[in-house]
Amino acid sequence: MDQGTKGLSEDWLSVWIGLLVFVLALGVLAGFDLLGWVVLTSVWNDASKVLSPLSKAYSGLGGIGALIATYVALLVVMSAGAAALKADIKRFALGFTAVFWISYLAWIVGSYANFAVNTPADMQRFGIGWSLKLTNEGGFIFALLAGLFIGNFVPGFAAWMKEAVRPEWYIKTAIVILGGFLGVTAAAQPILAKEVMFRGLAAIIEAYLIYWAVVYYVARKWFGFSREWAAPLASGISICGVSAAIATGSAIRARPVVPVMVASLVVVFAVVELLILPFAANAFLAKEPMVAGAWMGLAVKTDGAAVASGAIAESLILATAAADGVNYAKGWILGATTMVKVFIDIFIGIWAFILAWVWTNYIEVRPGDKAKVGEIWERFPKFIIGYVLTFVVILLLAAGATPATTAKIRAAMGEANAFRGIFFVMTFFTIGVMSNFRKLWEEGIGKLAAVYVVCLFGFVIWVGLVISWVFFGGVKPPLAS
Repeated sequence: MDQGTKGLSEDWLSVWIGLLVFVLALGVLAGFDLLGWVVLTSVWNDASKVLSPLSKAYSGLGGIGALIATYVALLVVMSAGAAALKADIKRFALGFTAVFWISYLAWIVGSYANFAVNTPADMQRFGIGWSLKLTNEGGFIFALLAGLFIGNFVPGFAAWMKEAVRPEWYIKTAIVILGGFLGVTAAAQPILAKEVMFRGLAAIIEAYLIYWAVVYYVARKWFGFSREWAAPLASGISICGVSAAIATGSAIRARPVVPVMVASLVVVFAVVELLILPFAANAFLAKEPMVAGAWMGLAVKTDGAAVASGAIAESLILATAAADGVNYAKGWILGATTMVKVFIDIFIGIWAFILAWVWTNYIEVRPGDKAKVGEIWERFPKFIIGYVLTFVVILLLAAGATPATTAKIRAAMGEANAFRGIFFVMTFFTIGVMSNFRKLWEEGIGKLAAVYVVCLFGFVIWVGLVISWVFFGGVKPPLAS
């Protein structure tokens, strides 16, 4: 949810911050390593080896030095963004400090060898007899659990951090940065990349046409909700969670409490999906990795939870495949998730306009009250502009590049991608902090939750799986070189 003024929003800030990281990373192409000091977290069973600067050029910093440098840089940039949003800077800086350090500590814990190691060879290398095989992306799960604990059992601390608990801002910034990483991936297999984009677009059109109508019908006919509640519920459950619920509520001029309640419910259920679906995807779809990636994008609501689920599913499936002797290239499963989610977001503005037109012309007709085409742009998720820009720029740079230049591009996007990982882990933590189950129950959200349970687990997840299989069945990521 954007929390800024009308002139500047978290959406736009995610574009500018993501592009800042992207442009600085491109310094590698000109011989300037501007971001090599960012901290890298490795799988470990010796605490002295868990942290290090990403680039050897900054090895003098050491792991702790790199972590402090990363924290200070992000604190300055994000606090400047918070100032632009007219937030309380002192409260934001203090809250962000807590968010960063708790999130990163969770990532370090999740990278412990017995949690993260996923192949027999690595288990032998680390000298361990068992592992949860979560990969170091398991740190995201630990961050989520930490956030859930604080949000539900330490509400005073959660309220103290509130100014910096902004998962939508963090994930949108991460997605802008992710565009460059996926651009490198797509450049290596352009034909497959085009196929994934086309299939992703087709899958989204199907999802919009099927999902929304059925959820709206269930909310209205089975549970007796009014149109004011049914429309935001349908958008929140079937499309893109928080953003769609808020855009729909505004389009039909619902009371403010309606999209807020629906958005809160979406966040809670996104956590549930995040804890279940990636592991289900690995258990049942390891042989159809692109189906699994698309399924995360279609089934998991909110950008943060969906893309995060794609990242976890990719790590688990790559590890499972590697154990069977198949080494898929990294990035394609997550790319399928992100592509599907981006197409969903692109259509939010158009969908909101359609609903506004229907409401003003047929449901709540008021003299002189008409939907304006400009609302499409107003509701268009601006972070997508940043994602597309970083994706296209890297695609163009990599097209026909020499092997030496391609290596530099990969190195540059590797540095940018390190920041993407940090924004990811903060997204997981803050999603957890926002999920206060007791408070939602006290606010009488039980009947709304019943609609969500029936539609999500009785319909949306399974139709999303079928659609993913129809469009991505048999499509495989390329093998790693």
